[in-house]
Amino acid sequence: MSRPFSRADILRPRRTIWYNLLQVKRIVETLLVIVTAPVWVPLSVVVALSIALDMGRPVIFTQVRAGKGGRPFTLLKFRTMRSGEGSDVERTTRLGRFLRATSLDELPQLLHVLSGKMSLVGPRPLPVAYLPRYSDFQARRHEVRPGITGWAQVNGRNAITWERKFELDVWYVDHRSPWLDVKILWMTVFRTAACSGVNASATETMSEFMPAPSESKRTFQK
Repeated sequence: MSRPFSRADILRPRRTIWYNLLQVKRIVETLLVIVTAPVWVPLSVVVALSIALDMGRPVIFTQVRAGKGGRPFTLLKFRTMRSGEGSDVERTTRLGRFLRATSLDELPQLLHVLSGKMSLVGPRPLPVAYLPRYSDFQARRHEVRPGITGWAQVNGRNAITWERKFELDVWYVDHRSPWLDVKILWMTVFRTAACSGVNASATETMSEFMPAPSESKRTFQK
């Protein structure tokens, strides 16, 4: 006698489909990064040499960021600011402004795509210090791997509020698909060409995320 179908039986095919899609995404992104290496590797060398001449060493900026599930990893970016006092905008050099406007400072993160720590498309990885500040809703952005570009980046980038960014991040988590990723990649090209939303204000690239006191916080398991 066969047993009745349970909710788990109904959801299992969907989970299998999502798992397969995620595996395909990982393979496609890895192949795309490898195939385009003859373009971005020499370009990265040129950028690194330009930074060394303009600002000196180091040419790479590193910071611990939160990945999928809140797991920390060391993010790599090309350096865009001089060391010393002053606001972020004041310390950003002319070369740094160009790199940020064109997103060329993100080129080293293609190595994270190869290693599996990041995706081409997904919520941007943020400092681990933000983890306990998220509400349960905002923390859902960590259900997927972080991306070099994302739905929030093509819909305002740093010109929108943190709350709006997180809404867009969670929307992506709930609606992600291969077709949406392709759309985001195409939109990224046009948004980058327009150099829109690079800074949050005249003095800050992006303000620090500080939640409202009334928001419930989430504790991540290490």
